[in-house]
Amino acid sequence: MNKVQMLSYPGCSSCKKALRWLKERGIEVAQRPIVEQPPTPEELARWVPASGRSVRRWLNTGGQSYRALGKARFDAASDEEITRLLTEDGKLVKRPVLLVGNKVMVGFREDHYAELFR
Repeated sequence: MNKVQMLSYPGCSSCKKALRWLKERGIEVAQRPIVEQPPTPEELARWVPASGRSVRRWLNTGGQSYRALGKARFDAASDEEITRLLTEDGKLVKRPVLLVGNKVMVGFREDHYAELFR
């Protein structure tokens, strides 16, 4: 298995669930604090296509940062602006972000993790 890296936030319940799931299966994870070290523009340029999701699907629409800026702001924003905002505020990024080789998963879904690690 390739090295596993996770961008996460300690207060994120989805991150906690994902980490518990991985630990129960003996999978070691290198954690990166997403608030202190949000994705760079170069990383997002690689990760967004690898995830199979649009950059808009990377937004943490339930978070305070998103609500503070407002849905209308994001509805009117270009993909380039959304990418810039994601690099400036790690709390805008849907979590966790799991990196395994050339695979990128955003959010935690047990069935997707099970498929990846089978």
